[in-house]
Amino acid sequence: MTLRTIILIMSAFGVISDSILIAFYPQFFEDRYGITSPVHVGAYIAAISIAVMCMLPIWARVARHIETMQLLVFTQAAAATFCVLAIWAPNVTTYWLLTMLMFMTKASYLLMFPYLMRLEKPENHSVTIGLLSVVIHIGAIFGAAVGGLALQNFGPQFSVGLMAVGDFIQMGLCIYLIRSGKVVNVLTQAEKDRKAPPFKRSTGSLALLLKLSLLMLLFDFSAYLVRPFFTVFWESTTGFNNQTLTGVIFAIPGIVALLALIVKHRVKHLPRYMDHTLGNLLLGTVGLLLQASPSAALIIIGRCMYGWAIYQVIIKLEVTLFKISAPDAYARDFSITNFFQNLGVLLSSFGAGYVVSLVGIPMTFVIAACGMLLTAVIDRWTFGLDRRHTDTESEKGELCNVI
Repeated sequence: MTLRTIILIMSAFGVISDSILIAFYPQFFEDRYGITSPVHVGAYIAAISIAVMCMLPIWARVARHIETMQLLVFTQAAAATFCVLAIWAPNVTTYWLLTMLMFMTKASYLLMFPYLMRLEKPENHSVTIGLLSVVIHIGAIFGAAVGGLALQNFGPQFSVGLMAVGDFIQMGLCIYLIRSGKVVNVLTQAEKDRKAPPFKRSTGSLALLLKLSLLMLLFDFSAYLVRPFFTVFWESTTGFNNQTLTGVIFAIPGIVALLALIVKHRVKHLPRYMDHTLGNLLLGTVGLLLQASPSAALIIIGRCMYGWAIYQVIIKLEVTLFKISAPDAYARDFSITNFFQNLGVLLSSFGAGYVVSLVGIPMTFVIAACGMLLTAVIDRWTFGLDRRHTDTESEKGELCNVI
């Protein structure tokens, strides 16, 4: 297997590990610690975002002097160790402490994305990001399905153990890459010795990066506001209490993302409205509103529309980041945008808990839909993703040529 393929596999295991409980924290805390407060669940998911958003810039700074794969061996080993200890956490305070340490060290695996992009040619960025996005979504599908099955049949402690397995696998793949000689070193000797000259941005690039980061913050807030309590809403609305089925419904956007990638690479010229940022944000808005309905069929339809829109906009946002950045600054700029993305998830997690406790779960879909519309308005007025993102035919090469 090539370095690229193994990095994609590592990314999949990282996402699977993260996704095992992300859809089921309300049920997890109730089953294990007897906590039913939606505010607590929202605060915990928000704390995960804080851990990641604060630590990723630090890991990016460390990665300027230590090769990424060598760094990941130690950080993923530490993450797995904290996760194993969390299996036997006697109370919720200890569980919070151990898992926050786990997410702080685990955040380093996100450095694989800018590392991979640094190895890719610019004309392959769009396809590579599409692949990464689909891998992430497939990992979310599998993780949510396995998490629901594990929680229902084996209990919360077994689910936490599965998260540790994903971290150990990532560590093992890093060791394999290093020992097999497949790792490509990207640091100069000056960088390793901390003697490299400071990076200088081109005029206006920082302003563009901050505008893009603002869009990512608003978009992620809107996209993830409905995530913490979707499974509870689905089960209470439809009466289907099978957590395996719930996990699959939760992961529908990932299934749609896979279909979207297949369509994009089989159809040379998609209709403009299918790839238009405003059109996709409006589609996501309608999809979110449909998910607030009491009908299982409408929820599934809305989930599909939401999934298509989320995938298309995410790809455009991520590709634009690497268009306005420079290879030497990929990790640094990625950590900046990731900070704002996690800030959006943080605000959505806190917001979801309070909205649910005050006015109920359906309002999270309505507020998220309003956020999508606000994202569209700000993009049109201040940035213009469609103006900055232009696909070339070389970016739409066959999937097999990329792998």
